Amino acid sequence: MELARIVVFLFGAALAIRTIYSAIQTFVLPRAANDAISGLVFRGLRSAFNLPLRKAHTYQQRDRLMALYAPIGLLLLPPVFLILLFISFALMYWAVGQVGSWTQAFKVSGSSLLTLGYQAPADLIDGLLMFTEAALGLILVAVLIAYLPTIYGAFQRREQAVTMLEVRAGSPPSAIEMILRYHRIHGLDRLTDLWTEWERWFADIEESHTSLAALVFFRSPQSDHSWVTAAGAVLDTAALIRSTVAVPHAAQADLCLRAGYLALRRIADFFKISYNPQPQPTDPISIGRAEFEAACDELLRNGVPLKPDRDQAWRDFAGWRVNYDTVLLALAAITMAPYAPWSSDRSILPARRTKNQRASSQSQMK
Repeated sequence: MELARIVVFLFGAALAIRTIYSAIQTFVLPRAANDAISGLVFRGLRSAFNLPLRKAHTYQQRDRLMALYAPIGLLLLPPVFLILLFISFALMYWAVGQVGSWTQAFKVSGSSLLTLGYQAPADLIDGLLMFTEAALGLILVAVLIAYLPTIYGAFQRREQAVTMLEVRAGSPPSAIEMILRYHRIHGLDRLTDLWTEWERWFADIEESHTSLAALVFFRSPQSDHSWVTAAGAVLDTAALIRSTVAVPHAAQADLCLRAGYLALRRIADFFKISYNPQPQPTDPISIGRAEFEAACDELLRNGVPLKPDRDQAWRDFAGWRVNYDTVLLALAAITMAPYAPWSSDRSILPARRTKNQRASSQSQMK
């Protein structure tokens, strides 16, 4: 019997330590940490969401459902951690032999965790366990209170840039539309400011969306906005400017492209999305040559100066796009991003696009 109590105590202590470790990884650690307990909560919740998502017939219905996914997942984490602490300390209370039954052990654990205080400690060991459990429960609640402002601050920074992009790239965001608007309104030489702004944005989401991974699934206030499609539009714009549009070389566009695909790759790493870290410029991409030619023709019709060698321009564009093509489409799929040309329109979404989305896709190709 004594051996059984020792085993139970060690198991309870190990469960408590693992729970606290998971909470630190999820709420405190300022780097990417793919925690098993948090991942299990979010995967289980996603499975629960999949049933109503399959019954949703329009993107608007799916968007309303998915808008609840990340907030509910976040609210589930603290109760899950508290329940695990509750169970782990109940095991230890029973193991030290100061409570007469499992029922009493759970009562003592609940009293200590929630600081109700109706159960007095029987001896020093019992008292140490009670005080430790009460302190851990308070710490978890305090960490959550501090965590929410942090995550919403990062969300606000992200969405400010996404919302402002609509002025420059339309809705849904399009690289072609962005180039045309800058050509008409600002002049293509003003794109340097955009590259600097979005290089910082990519650096910000690389840090925030890996250390605060739930942010990946937080949807924009506007149903037709998405941080994924915004990132794709900016990267495609930079790739077209570097490869196809006849403007002086701007090193800042190269830096923005590199910051962008590195950020998307880091986020993809967190979710174990596979991609080729050393792609070749000749590797296939999801954009076809005919689509590229149609985009070039539209730019040319609107007076945008293009480089004369179309074959070299295509090779250069594909050489840039191959760095982020796979991860961009994968992130568009797992977040159920709204329709946007050259990103979510070709990702493998859990539910098919509506007829309106397909029609919009075809109109973008014309």
